[in-house]
Amino acid sequence: MAEVEAKTSNWNVPNALTTLRIVLVPFFGWALLVDGGESIAWRCVAWLIFGVAMITDKIDGDLARKHNLITDFGKIADPIADKAMTGMAFIGLSIVGDIWWWVTIVVLLREWSVTLLRLSVLRKVVIAAADIGKLKTTFQAVALGALCLPLRDDDLPDWLDVPGEVFFYVAQVCLAIAVALTLWSGYEFFRDVWKQRATLRKA
Repeated sequence: MAEVEAKTSNWNVPNALTTLRIVLVPFFGWALLVDGGESIAWRCVAWLIFGVAMITDKIDGDLARKHNLITDFGKIADPIADKAMTGMAFIGLSIVGDIWWWVTIVVLLREWSVTLLRLSVLRKVVIAAADIGKLKTTFQAVALGALCLPLRDDDLPDWLDVPGEVFFYVAQVCLAIAVALTLWSGYEFFRDVWKQRATLRKA
């Protein structure tokens, strides 16, 4: 008789890193919004926290797959941690005026609807992460991370005015690409879910 494989414990490094990202969200939001987003030092702290979150997101996924540490907790908590951090970045940057509110609303509606649908059909339909989704995540992380920095603050040294302005608009271009990829990958996700659900009904 084949031995029953032991269930992977939730107490592992990938889940710990996921939990860390969730814990960091309010600290990130606070740092970003200190003095209405006018504090150069705290904007840099926010950038550092966001960078740590993005790096740990990559690390925990790689560790979970490499060492077969995929758990039900991780499947649920990982996307929630990601969307909470990026959602806080979008909202915070809209509050300080670096991202238009309509962009934030459109992106968050897409992100959370896909996340909630993915979780609701997790046991019935398997939708693998598409390459375009990974590309979207990369452009989004670069744009949000860059915009967390005080790129156009009047208190910056004069020699940083031009580089800061250029970097700001490069980040905006990355954000525009990320939004376009967000909408397209969302369309592909809903299309694939619809196809798989239709296939299951016919089976």
